[in-house]
Amino acid sequence: QRSRTQTHTMPKKRRANGRNKPAGARGHVKRVFCEASGSMVPKDKAVKRFMVRNIVESAAIRDLQESCVFDSYVLPKLYRKVYYCISAAIHSKVVRVRSVEARRIREPPKRMRPSDKKKDEKK
Repeated sequence: QRSRTQTHTMPKKRRANGRNKPAGARGHVKRVFCEASGSMVPKDKAVKRFMVRNIVESAAIRDLQESCVFDSYVLPKLYRKVYYCISAAIHSKVVRVRSVEARRIREPPKRMRPSDKKKDEKK
């Protein structure tokens, strides 16, 4: 005879199953479109990146500055928040697969900015 009260718990791979909300916090979250695949992803699960790009491509910037009437005209930039689903983010190398130990690290990696490099050289 088999016991009917046996329950097996599946192992959990991630703390909140890949979502950015505490357990039992809220039911549903609005969905956003993935930039690469077009699929709908819960906003707290999506990989989010803030894109800042020049409106004009780098080849045409010099031509525009030479033909501009104003001396110190700064070209405007495009600011955009981009969302990716997990599979598209891994495929397009926005994020990488991490080991079991590395998944526990929740702080973002250190960013190297051009201003940080100059400070390091002076020291």
